Amino acid sequence: MGEIATSNRQITLFYSSKSVRAKQTLAYAKAEGLPILEIDILKTKLTGTQIAELAEKLHLKIEDLINQEHPAYTSHFEHHNFSSNDWIKMIQHNPKIMKQPIALRGDVTILVETPTDIIKI
Repeated sequence: MGEIATSNRQITLFYSSKSVRAKQTLAYAKAEGLPILEIDILKTKLTGTQIAELAEKLHLKIEDLINQEHPAYTSHFEHHNFSSNDWIKMIQHNPKIMKQPIALRGDVTILVETPTDIIKI
């Protein structure tokens, strides 16, 4: 794989600009002076390879990248067992259902649960 470029000098943050947690994480990172490359998944469409790579880096199955409790998921879908390609297509067409923010720095990737998690990377 290796489509997502990472660096030890900056944090790449995949996030949704509509997410309160993502906004707080960005604000915290900037206040700490952390170098951030921002990728808003609502504005920048992720490729299937990038989605698969993010799941792999987080040691998750692709379906586990989906927030099945998100209103955008529950209002359109029921809990199903889809193929990896189907899950990728769901994320590509409905990026707001992807769990985020996801931060990468060098070989380290984390799913940010609280804004202060960003300093762990």
